[in-house]
Amino acid sequence: MRRSRKARAKPPLEYSILYTATLCLLAVGSVMVYSASSAESLIAAGDPSYFFKRYLIFGLLGLAALHVASRRGVDVAKRLTGPLLAVAFGLTLAVELPGIGVSVNGATRWIAAGPIQFQPSELLKVALVLYGANLLSSRPKQLQTLGGLCKPLLLVVGAACALLMKQPDMGTALVVCFTTFCLMIAAGARRRDLGVILGTLAFLALVLAIIEPYRRARLMSFVDPWKDAGGDGFQSVQAMIAMGSGGFFGRGLGESVQKIFYLPEAHTDMILAVIGEELGVFGVTMLAALYGLIGYAGFRTAKLARDPFQKLLAAGVTSLILAQAVLNFFAVMGMAPLTGVPLPFISYGNSNMIVLLGAMGLLLGVAARVPASASRELRAIEGGRGEPRVTRADRSRRHGGPRRAGAGSRRRS
Repeated sequence: MRRSRKARAKPPLEYSILYTATLCLLAVGSVMVYSASSAESLIAAGDPSYFFKRYLIFGLLGLAALHVASRRGVDVAKRLTGPLLAVAFGLTLAVELPGIGVSVNGATRWIAAGPIQFQPSELLKVALVLYGANLLSSRPKQLQTLGGLCKPLLLVVGAACALLMKQPDMGTALVVCFTTFCLMIAAGARRRDLGVILGTLAFLALVLAIIEPYRRARLMSFVDPWKDAGGDGFQSVQAMIAMGSGGFFGRGLGESVQKIFYLPEAHTDMILAVIGEELGVFGVTMLAALYGLIGYAGFRTAKLARDPFQKLLAAGVTSLILAQAVLNFFAVMGMAPLTGVPLPFISYGNSNMIVLLGAMGLLLGVAARVPASASRELRAIEGGRGEPRVTRADRSRRHGGPRRAGAGSRRRS
C-alpha cells in the first residue's frame, strides 16, 4: 500500500522535464551572466560580481514565485485573469506618464521603485496568455468565425501591442503576436482565418518597421550589417564576430574578447553571443536542446490536460517562452533584425526573470495535474504500442462491445 501511494505521488514525466530544464537554464544563466558582466560591473560598480549577485536574488524570487504558482496558481490565475489584465494594462499605460516612467537608451519601458526597476510589459505578456486561454476555452464558438476571433481577443491584443509600440518595444509586441497566434492554433481556429490574421500581422509589422527611422535603420542593418559596421550594424557585426570566433567548442569559459567593450548589452539581450564565443557551437546547441525539452514537455502537457483552460494555458505559456527564445536566437545569429528580446531564464533582467518563472510555475501546475495513466498511454501510442489494454471487465467482450450469444459455441464447433 505504501509503495502504491509513493508511486501515485511521483510527478509525471512532463513535470520532471520542465522543472529540470528550467533549473539547468538558470544554472547556465548564472554562470554566463557573471562571465559576460564581470568586466563591465568591475568598472561601473567596483564589484565584478554585481550583476551576478542581483541575478541570484531575482532568480531566487522567481523560484519562490514558481513554487507558489505550481501549487495554487492555476485556479487562482483563472479567477483573477480580469483584474490581472487590468493591472497589467494600467501599469503599461503608466509608463508613459511623466515622473513615473523611466527612460533607458531612448525607450520608456520601466517603472522605478527605489533601486529596482520593473517592466510592466513582462506582466502584460502573461496576462494576455491567461486572458486568451480563458476566453477561448469558455467561448469555443468564437473560433468558427474571423469576427469572433477579433472581438474581443484580437482587439485586446491589438490595444496591448499599440501600448508596447508607443514605448517603443516592437520585440515584446512580436512575442505577444506570435504567442497569441499559437494560442489560436491550439484552440482549433480555422486555417483560413489564421492565414488572414498572419498576412495582416506580417503587413503591419513591415509597415511599422519602415515608417519609424530607427526601425528602418535596424532593418537595413540586418540586410547588410557590414555596410555600416561602425554605426547601425555595429551590434550585429560584433555578435557575428563573437559567434564565429567560438568555433565548435569555444574559446573557453570566461575567455570571451567581444564582451569587453565591443559587444553592447553582453549580459542581457546579447548573452547568446558570449555563449557562442566561450562555449562554441556545442554550447549553443545544448542551450537550444534545453529549450527544445521545454517545448516538448510543455506541448505534451497541453495535449494531456483534461480541462480546456489548462490545455490552452499550457500551450500559451510554452509558446511564450519559445517565441522569446527563438526571436533572441535568430537576432543574435543574424537571421532576424535585432529586437531587444532577452533570452528566457538566461539573460539578466529582474522583470523577465521573475514573471517568466511564475509563468513556468503555472505550466508546472498544469503538468502536475496530468494523470500518470494518460501520460503512459500517450507514450505507448507514440512508441507504436497503441493497442487498447484489455481489462478484466473487457475479457468477455470484443473491442469493448457486448459479446454475441452463441459466438463461443460456433468457434468451438
